Amino acid sequence: MKAVRFHEYGDPSVLRLEDAEQPVPGAGQVRVRVTATSFNAVDGNIRAGFMQGPIPVALPHTPGLDVAGTVDALGEGVAGVQVGDRVVGFLPMTEPGASAEYVIAPAPVLTPAPVSIPLTDAAALPLVGLTAWQALFDHAKLTTGQRILVNGAGGAVGGYAVQLAHRAGAHVIATAGPRSSAAVTSAGADEVVDHTTNDVTAAVTGPVDVVLNLAPVEPARLAALLTLIRPGGVLVNTTVWMPAPADEKRDVRGIDLFVRSDAGQLAHLVSLVDAGELRVDVARRVPLADLPALHADANVGALPGGKVVVAVTGA
Repeated sequence: MKAVRFHEYGDPSVLRLEDAEQPVPGAGQVRVRVTATSFNAVDGNIRAGFMQGPIPVALPHTPGLDVAGTVDALGEGVAGVQVGDRVVGFLPMTEPGASAEYVIAPAPVLTPAPVSIPLTDAAALPLVGLTAWQALFDHAKLTTGQRILVNGAGGAVGGYAVQLAHRAGAHVIATAGPRSSAAVTSAGADEVVDHTTNDVTAAVTGPVDVVLNLAPVEPARLAALLTLIRPGGVLVNTTVWMPAPADEKRDVRGIDLFVRSDAGQLAHLVSLVDAGELRVDVARRVPLADLPALHADANVGALPGGKVVVAVTGA
């Protein structure tokens, strides 16, 4: 089979499209014929060698944490999944990924794919959708009527977070640049603050219950966001290389989010997509052979604001 792999850590030039042995599923595993995967920022960090401590991988390694495809073979003891099923999932970070024609997945991480969108586009959902859901509801405990600031709403996670917070009945304040402000408004933001021309802490009026930080801001700017949070509120931070600040005197908690695979939550997100209550936006689609160039674009900040899907095989 064809796969994009790297045999050593380094810049995007270490990625190679090459022949690799087709994997065989073991007990509790399935083999998926990959239709598409996606690019996530953590893929670049793993390739560069920055994540060897928390995410150790064996070399050569195939990136691609999201998978959308068709079940091709079953390992021993697998139940609830059949050959031919169209599935999506968030793969284990330490195992070979889906930038290949076939990938092995633990059966429990997979859920039926949405039927209302192309299977290729479904690869844009798992990791970022789960990040948004877990930030809002597992950690922030967001409820109807609360006010939330989504800092960095123009990215892929932000798009889902704004939609889900709006759907939950929250008042959503979002920061976004001019390029993404229209999309953020369309996703359901009640207020949009242009972070390129405004000081966010000065532009937001009134306290908020939750700050969700998705942006790689300076520590001082992240700490300043605490001043916007009412006593007893929470700041959830996804830029885990920079610990979330807290304000113990006012009982404002700081939580660092490490997203986890959860097929039940993913199935719920899929149901929202098929019900027309959650939109999957794809900013760009590229073929597998262009994955090294995609990593290179990410290195210089040249990616679009939304999700980039990597098409591997036909649906």
